[in-house]
Amino acid sequence: MTTVTITVNGETHSRTVEPRQLLVHFLREELGLTGTHVGCESTLCGACTVHLDGQAVKSCTVLAVQADGQDVTTIEGLAPNREELHPMQMGFWEKHGLQCGYCTPGMIMAASDLLERNPNPSESEIRHALEGNLCRCTGYQQIVEAVQEAASITRGEAG
Repeated sequence: MTTVTITVNGETHSRTVEPRQLLVHFLREELGLTGTHVGCESTLCGACTVHLDGQAVKSCTVLAVQADGQDVTTIEGLAPNREELHPMQMGFWEKHGLQCGYCTPGMIMAASDLLERNPNPSESEIRHALEGNLCRCTGYQQIVEAVQEAASITRGEAG
């Protein structure tokens, strides 16, 4: 057993974990943050995407011990507060960028990482940034439109 201290959504947590425990399971089982979904556990689907020190990562490929001393943001911590949505969440809401919703937290986390690096991405850049996130329901067009809407919101151009 190993003790880790990880700041998640601005709150520091210390826990004793098995050295092989994945970050996704730490978030869900130790902290009760079930918005980070477990899909394939092999990096193929992206449902478990979170931000680790400001970069999108698939939390099924990161051990909790590797995140020791780092900052993690999950879908629960993306919005500025409980009364407001993050621009990416608003884009998905406005453009119906989801159906069953299973992939949505991972899509939102990957797409918000894109907008942090590129506030005005092209459709091609959006599609490329989301290549590692799979959706079985939407066909991706509405997801791309949701990211474009979020970019507009972020730039102050959305109505």
